[in-house]
Amino acid sequence: MIKQIFTTILYQPLYNLLIWFYNIVPGHDLGIAIIILTIFVKVILYPFFTQSIKAQKKMADLQPKLDALKEKYKNQKEQYGKELMEFYRREKINPYSSCLPLLIQLPILIAVYQVFINGIKSNDFSLLYPFINNPGTINSISLGFINLASSSFYLALLAGIAQFWQSWLMLNKSKQTNISPNKTTANINKQMMYFMPVLTVVIGSSFPAGLTLYWFVMTLLSAFQQIFILKKLK
Repeated sequence: MIKQIFTTILYQPLYNLLIWFYNIVPGHDLGIAIIILTIFVKVILYPFFTQSIKAQKKMADLQPKLDALKEKYKNQKEQYGKELMEFYRREKINPYSSCLPLLIQLPILIAVYQVFINGIKSNDFSLLYPFINNPGTINSISLGFINLASSSFYLALLAGIAQFWQSWLMLNKSKQTNISPNKTTANINKQMMYFMPVLTVVIGSSFPAGLTLYWFVMTLLSAFQQIFILKKLK
């Protein structure tokens, strides 16, 4: 039941979109089709990403009050929990809203992964909508030399570099816009800035290059969106 819902809501629409883009792009280049699909997904996720950045800014502005509340009830954990929930309600903030884009993007990423594993590599077009033209076969070679059906270390490396750049931008722009997390959070963010790019390269090297290309373009778009939003907040 859950698998069927996932297929109907996420996998099948993304699969059909990719095939449609593949049909209409010049030369039927799969790489260009993936880039267009990534931009489309990013546009859909734009409001959620914007909300996440704004939530981080608001939480940073309220951090002195949160620290004072924690100090006041440092020996009363149960009361502190109640006061904290009341504080969030009064200030109309959701402490988990900054995680929302990741939670939404994760199932989309899984669906995209399955599109490349099950749909593109097997040339199975049974889930195509009636109004989408069946291409008969998918040429996984992009730009004449990149096989998007196989893994690519170089694309994974580019994705890792983009991941590092986005994290670096976030840390530096946060200082410029007064998004100043506490010391513990700052240390975690700094560690993640180096850990996540390495993890991206390692995992991306084992996935189909089409998925790595999707992640690379998505990360770049997120970085530019980050710059734009933080400038507005400043």
